[in-house]
Amino acid sequence: MMKRLQLFVAAFAILASSSLLASASDPSPLQDFCVAINDTKNGVFVNGKFCKDPKLANAEDFFYSGLNIPRNTSNPVGSTVTPVNVAQILGLNTLGISIVRIDYAPYGGLNPPHTHPRATEILVVLEGTLYVGFVTSNTDNRLITKVLNPGDVFVFPVGLIHFQFNIGNTKAVAFAGLSSQNPGVITIANAVFGSNPPINPDVLTKAFQLDKNIVTYLQSKFWWDNN
Repeated sequence: MMKRLQLFVAAFAILASSSLLASASDPSPLQDFCVAINDTKNGVFVNGKFCKDPKLANAEDFFYSGLNIPRNTSNPVGSTVTPVNVAQILGLNTLGISIVRIDYAPYGGLNPPHTHPRATEILVVLEGTLYVGFVTSNTDNRLITKVLNPGDVFVFPVGLIHFQFNIGNTKAVAFAGLSSQNPGVITIANAVFGSNPPINPDVLTKAFQLDKNIVTYLQSKFWWDNN
């Protein structure tokens, strides 16, 4: 009897875990595809996009051109992210996947610490040498890093703060797949010091254990969005 109870508890735990994992990504589609349309149906919104009639779908709904084009990295962080998600390919709606190209300026090009609240990311380096990493959740806050060269692949788990930094003397290029049609991005510095309206400086002074003048200075800066 005790052994049967233990098996039941174990099976229940596995089912619960798989349920949590399933709900952590985009919902599964209920048809072949659901090409998005920009229609809010009189102000009613859904978790995703409304779909056009499948009979009206065509090749352009599943197509994007231009990821071969290098982007300008002459900006404060020295990187540019080119996303291809449901906003660029309407046919990605409900399919739970997207891709980005990331261009990095020579030594110092940075994709700043950020998170994707709705996606795990898998990154492959095409050109250059990148120092990449992510930080685990509280209370460990363990930094896991790796130097990547062309052909190397690295995974950033969903929701964790991560970054990429070009440590080579030439430009770098990477592509990344994300497990959501709309992964979202929260750049840490931008969100904390560049929010609109600003966070009360007293909150940040205590949270970061900084002088209030430093906090107000950081809040006064222009925080670049490389997306």
